[in-house]
Amino acid sequence: MSCFAKGGGSVKTDRLIGILSYLLQKEQATAPELAERFEVSRRTILRDVDALGRAGIPIRTTQGVNGGISIMENYRLNRAMLTDAELQAILSGLRSLDSVSGTDRYTLLMEKCSAASSPLLPGDGRILIDLGSWQKASLTKKIEIIRGAMNRRCLLSFHYAGPGGDSDRSIEPYYLLFRWGDWYVWGFCRSRQDYRLFKLRRMTALAAGEAFPPREAPLPDVSDGRVFPENYRIIMKVPAKYQWRLTEEYGEASWSRTPEGDCLFSAGFTDHDQALNWVLSFQGRAELLEPAALREEMRKIGKKIARKHKT
Repeated sequence: MSCFAKGGGSVKTDRLIGILSYLLQKEQATAPELAERFEVSRRTILRDVDALGRAGIPIRTTQGVNGGISIMENYRLNRAMLTDAELQAILSGLRSLDSVSGTDRYTLLMEKCSAASSPLLPGDGRILIDLGSWQKASLTKKIEIIRGAMNRRCLLSFHYAGPGGDSDRSIEPYYLLFRWGDWYVWGFCRSRQDYRLFKLRRMTALAAGEAFPPREAPLPDVSDGRVFPENYRIIMKVPAKYQWRLTEEYGEASWSRTPEGDCLFSAGFTDHDQALNWVLSFQGRAELLEPAALREEMRKIGKKIARKHKT
C-alpha cells in the first residue's frame, strides 16, 4: 500500500498531492513557505516530504541560505505535461464538484496545487458549471453517503421508486455519475444479481451498510441507446411556436418545416407511456399523425376528458 494512504485520511492525501504539484511547478520551496501555504506546521511539512520520498518521489533537500526542498531534475520534466489552459479547465471541473458537495474543498485544493506565479490563481471565473440539478439539498447528502460507501466498500440500501413500481434494493456501489442533467449510481444489485443504474432523485431511505468484497465491476454503459432505447416512434405536427422545445429536448434534427410553416416532428421513445405523456404535454395544440393506434387512443382520451369536465 502506498504511504499516501496510511494515516491522516484524505486531508493528508490532499496535502501531499498539493505539495507535489507545487514542487513540480517551482524550482525550489522552503519548509516555512510550504507550511504557510498549506496552513500546517513546519514539522508537518517535513513529515510530508519524508512521506513523498518513501512513496518513490525523488525529493531533494539542501541546507544553507539558498537551500530548500525540490524534486530532482529528471523528474521535473513532467511539470510541462499540462498547459495553463488545461489547468484552467481542471479548475472549472473541480468547481463543478463543489456545486454539489456544498463546500469549496475541491477548488481550494486545486488552488493550493498551483504555484503562486501561475495564472491559475485565483482561477478563471468565466466558465461556470453547476451540477446541482433539482432537489440540490437532498442530492448533496445522498452523494456524500454514496461516496463514503464506495470508499469503504460498503453496501447501499434504499427504497427505489421506478417505472416498474417501488422496491427495496441493496447494491454494491461502484460508480457515481452525472448524465442527462441528473445524478446516478451504478452498482451490482443483490436482488437482480446484475449491474443496474439508479437515479438518485428516485432513492429514499438511503443508508450505508456492511462491507462487501469488491468485484471487477465493468464500466457503466450509459449510451443513449442503452439507457433510452427508441422502441416506440411517433410523428407529430407541432405549431411553430414550439420549435424551441423540439430543438431543446430532441435536437434540431428531430423536426422539419412543413409547407404551412408548422414543425413535422419525429422521434423514438422508450415505451408507449412516455410517448403518450409527451403528446399530452402539448395540451391538444399538436396533432399526432402516427402511429394510428395511439392516435385513436388520443381521440378516446379527449372524449373522456371532455366528459369529466362537462359543465
